[in-house]
Amino acid sequence: MIDKAQLRTRILQIISQDPKNLSTTLKAEFGISRQTLSRHIQRLVTEGIIEGEGITRGREYRLAVLEQDARRYVVAGLDEDFVWRDFFSARFKSAPDNVRAIWQYGVTEMVNNAIDHSGSTEIIVGIHRNALFTDAWIADEGEGIFLKIQKALGLYDPREAILELAKGKLTTQPERHTGEGIFFTSKIFDRFDIRSGKLHFLHDGEPLDIFLERSEDSPGTVVIMRLSNESERTSKAVFDEFAAPEEYSFSKTVVPVRLALYEGEKLLSRSQAKRLYLRFERFQNVVLDFEGVGEIGQAFSDELFRVFAQAHPSVVLTPINTVESVITMILRAKRK
Repeated sequence: MIDKAQLRTRILQIISQDPKNLSTTLKAEFGISRQTLSRHIQRLVTEGIIEGEGITRGREYRLAVLEQDARRYVVAGLDEDFVWRDFFSARFKSAPDNVRAIWQYGVTEMVNNAIDHSGSTEIIVGIHRNALFTDAWIADEGEGIFLKIQKALGLYDPREAILELAKGKLTTQPERHTGEGIFFTSKIFDRFDIRSGKLHFLHDGEPLDIFLERSEDSPGTVVIMRLSNESERTSKAVFDEFAAPEEYSFSKTVVPVRLALYEGEKLLSRSQAKRLYLRFERFQNVVLDFEGVGEIGQAFSDELFRVFAQAHPSVVLTPINTVESVITMILRAKRK
């Protein structure tokens, strides 16, 4: 017997991801007829959960917008808790406790970043909700997060700022901030997206963070967060994953090594390794994710796994997702 709640959720998921193959996918997964599917679809349309466009077999569906709003705030004298209470809090009143806690953490952290770091005189916050998930965003009109990090750390290129964000413990105001907000916010949501200038930093439910370049050059910074309305994730579980046992400190990070690559390059030089291990000494355990890296050079490997490792014996480097050629280079460096 078909679980109606499960079928309903799956219909919404497919409409969100691949609406053109709705009937084919559901027939394969549940074995239901087109007529049965039609009845379930019509019920969702009647409830205002989905919307249809077109006729007969060419008809396609999309998730209906259940809530959409935005508001502008003057930064001078603004407090992140006020923005949460004034705009967001009531909208998550009926959400599960864990979901509400995640939203409160993410919103207040990102609004605080915009207030303290952007240099913008105003910020805009917004929300977009459908039956499956909620998006919220915080936008400012400052100089842009990647450019600001580049200047603060003396980086060669603003693209290097994305690698530093992925590591965590990064702040341009260490006397006021720990640098943990963006790192944990990116891990706690289903989708976390920062866009500034032509650069795009994305964590989209995959283990790896993604760097993209955009054709448009947008001023300021936009942070977009997405979370399932029925998410079972908890803030504590995410924090515990990166904390040292019984220390409650941010001691572990996962670094996508391919973020150190520029287009057309290979990881061959000592300077590339130095760029990668910048600030590694702030962690006890650095997981180096080599997903998407087909090879590394002898100098790169030696600098990272021998020179840095010997200089910082308290930092454990743990490579994962390594192909055979990368493993060979790592072992060669360690044997020295």
